[in-house]
Amino acid sequence: MEFLEAFLLTLCFCRCLKKAEMFRTVLFAVIFGIVVQGYSSVEDLLEDTEHGGQIWAVIIAGSNKWYNYRHQSDVCHLYHLLTKKHGIPRQNVITMMYNDIAFNEENPKQGIIINALHGKDVYEGVMIDYMGKDVTPQNFLDILSGKSLSVGSGKTLKSGPKDTVFVNFVDHGGPGVLGFPTDELHVTDLTKTLESMHADNRYKQMLWYVEACYSGSMFSKLSPNMNITAHTASNTDESSYACVKDEDLHVYLGDCWSLNWMNNTEQIFPNLEKETVEQQYEIVKEMTTESHASIYGDLTYIYSEPISAFLGHPGAATETEPVLKRNVKYQSTATPDVLLEYLREKREKATNNDDAERLDQEIRYHSQTEGKVQEILEQISRQVTGSWDMVAVFSRRPLSIEHPECNKDVLSAFFSQCYKMQTHPYITKYLFRLTNLCNMYNSGSIVDAVLDNCSFN
Repeated sequence: MEFLEAFLLTLCFCRCLKKAEMFRTVLFAVIFGIVVQGYSSVEDLLEDTEHGGQIWAVIIAGSNKWYNYRHQSDVCHLYHLLTKKHGIPRQNVITMMYNDIAFNEENPKQGIIINALHGKDVYEGVMIDYMGKDVTPQNFLDILSGKSLSVGSGKTLKSGPKDTVFVNFVDHGGPGVLGFPTDELHVTDLTKTLESMHADNRYKQMLWYVEACYSGSMFSKLSPNMNITAHTASNTDESSYACVKDEDLHVYLGDCWSLNWMNNTEQIFPNLEKETVEQQYEIVKEMTTESHASIYGDLTYIYSEPISAFLGHPGAATETEPVLKRNVKYQSTATPDVLLEYLREKREKATNNDDAERLDQEIRYHSQTEGKVQEILEQISRQVTGSWDMVAVFSRRPLSIEHPECNKDVLSAFFSQCYKMQTHPYITKYLFRLTNLCNMYNSGSIVDAVLDNCSFN
């Protein structure tokens, strides 16, 4: 209001000046008002949504390594959708990714990342706020909380009670846990942050899109009264899937569910206001045949909002050419199995004896370790329960997470003393045998069993 009042006063004063002088005075007032009020660009004056607030987005690729190409590819593609096509100001989009793919030594197209077969480069123009060692769970939670950071760009979420927030996370996951390059985000910590954000009125509505195995387990207990809705690539007890194999790059270019929802968004472009959150969920759920896309949280109000409230409002200043519908039959693989598939295909194409021997050793190591992990989890369960019959019971299927603090304690112990899912992604298929124990036994006894059986590390 102060800026508008100053501007109107200036206009009145200008009536008694010559035309040239009036123009200069008005121009100065506008520029001065923008600077004083903290606007970083003229876009800020135009970015209000139909709800009277701004749209903010936080997008994260939580992995590194070449075989995980698809995660950073998905995020780069999304960045351009949100900014170039949907008109969300760049200063309102916060991006986290390790940034080791575009110039990776295995990339034959240096500096280029694609998200579709024969697709265009999606890496150029992406502003990465946090990369490398700065891609951590704590930094992510601090960004959501709006806390000051002394690393990366320092940009954090500055949303308020009139603003909508969109969060997209892409990486590996397990029961009640999401992966980052060297650490993990646990459901108990995420829930506390979301509850704090809600109590502090840091958003009007928040929409999460999460691509990870067992991603439903991060939100299955999410309160419907926090104005948060979460779409997930999988439910609480299954893997998500990698899609679109590029035989030249030897990697998957994207993740099935992520490609599906971005494809749907591009098909309806620029009419994002004509499809609701519920409609996109139902459409993408039908498109995703490999896993069971799921939804949690507020299924009343956000459900009926147009996706433009979270993904942006395409306008005259954005790219407005719609994308043709893709009906591509693509190869898919469960995310935990991608690493071994990648190594075996590299071995088949190896022409150097040293490379072939090294790959044989690596394949044997991971194949043997997958079996060893299952044996260790059985021993842990036997030690905790005192019965092989109970081991069978806890190994049948994932149970709901009733004690998230215990879930964090036992998984943290396993990751630090046994194997990490970032380097051994196939272990995510079996971790539920460990976390299931939390529903009947205290975390201390389970952690002790983990330490006893993982002493080899």
